[in-house]
Amino acid sequence: MTATLVVEKQKLETPPLQLHYLGDKVLRQPAKRIAKVDDAVRQLAKEMLQTMYSANGIGLAAPQVGINKQLIVVDCEPDKPENQPLILINPQITRTSQDLCVVEEGCLSIPNIYFEVTRPKAIEVSYKDEFGRPQKRQVAGLLARVIQHEIDHLNGVVFVDRVDNALALAESLKKEGFSVQAVRPIT
Repeated sequence: MTATLVVEKQKLETPPLQLHYLGDKVLRQPAKRIAKVDDAVRQLAKEMLQTMYSANGIGLAAPQVGINKQLIVVDCEPDKPENQPLILINPQITRTSQDLCVVEEGCLSIPNIYFEVTRPKAIEVSYKDEFGRPQKRQVAGLLARVIQHEIDHLNGVVFVDRVDNALALAESLKKEGFSVQAVRPIT
């Protein structure tokens, strides 16, 4: 068995899953581990990918579509059909680099909000693939950042919790109709 779920990288007029937004309590609950990787999990991953592509995203965590499970999907090159998306079940960061980098992030659950976030430049992540096989991978750059961002979602953390400029963040959130009280700063 090799790669993977076949999902066309296209925008659907009606994506199969509904995105949840900042302020929704489902985004703040720690996700539950997936005990058994089966067809239902693979179907969920497929629908998450379809929803992510429809929203112009490059990463999506199950809590963002109201599902309290440790499942993330990532595709840093959605415009390249030959590039396979990553499906990570029960992902855990097992190592991080000392080198940090600051890059602007956004989130499908907080549309039109973009801020710089500091994260490790490289990570090692262990997870199960869509067939339940244990995997370990060392990644850097954008892929490392997206995986860290999505794993945060599995722990009830959203990227705005990591933004240092509270004043600018509050202004942007208000402008887009989000409550500043929905942010839980990480110190």
